[in-house]
Amino acid sequence: MFSKVLLAEDLDSINVAVSIALDELNIVDKEYVKYCDDAFLKIKRALQENNPYELLITDLSFKEDYRPNQLNSGEELIAAIREIQPSIKIIVFSVEEKPIRIKSLFENLNINAFILKGRDSLPELKKAIKNVFENDSKHIAPNLSYIFKDKTVNEIDDYDIQLILQLSYGVSQDKMDIKFKDLGIEPNSKSTIEKRIGKLKDYFKATNTVHLIAIAKDLGLI
Repeated sequence: MFSKVLLAEDLDSINVAVSIALDELNIVDKEYVKYCDDAFLKIKRALQENNPYELLITDLSFKEDYRPNQLNSGEELIAAIREIQPSIKIIVFSVEEKPIRIKSLFENLNINAFILKGRDSLPELKKAIKNVFENDSKHIAPNLSYIFKDKTVNEIDDYDIQLILQLSYGVSQDKMDIKFKDLGIEPNSKSTIEKRIGKLKDYFKATNTVHLIAIAKDLGLI
């Protein structure tokens, strides 16, 4: 079993519950932080001391408060940690239910497991920890396994999501090329963006961009 675990979670109640689950797995060396910056610094320091953490369990959302941070989300934390310790195992424990976001965690950030917080999530978290340790395999709860089979999730990519997201923020189609250039997103020509939005409308059978945004929200894409 893992000998050294770090939990990044800003709610004390979740910290206590996960602590009990780790105790039941006989994991003694465990620490808890409430800020992503603190998690990153702990992992970096442990590496420097040649005593690295073997597993990170992290939430995705962290409530902002008086303290400024460089890393403000679970995704940012995972990306930063993958840069300095690619081999660490990472389990995301979150209320996030958007299929695209969860799929992206596996494909773009190479997480090892995703567990949805809920009434019966602690037994599933323990199962995931065991599975990741013993089999070195990816783990996702059965109620979320459809994500990798769902046609919409697999055919809509990050570029499409960004398009719909920026539309939902009020960026017009005519100004989208400027916005994409500012964000460093390519391709960003007017013609490409126009064609892509048209394809998305056809795919979702949306009558206009407002309808497209509404459908995307209903599907949990944004």
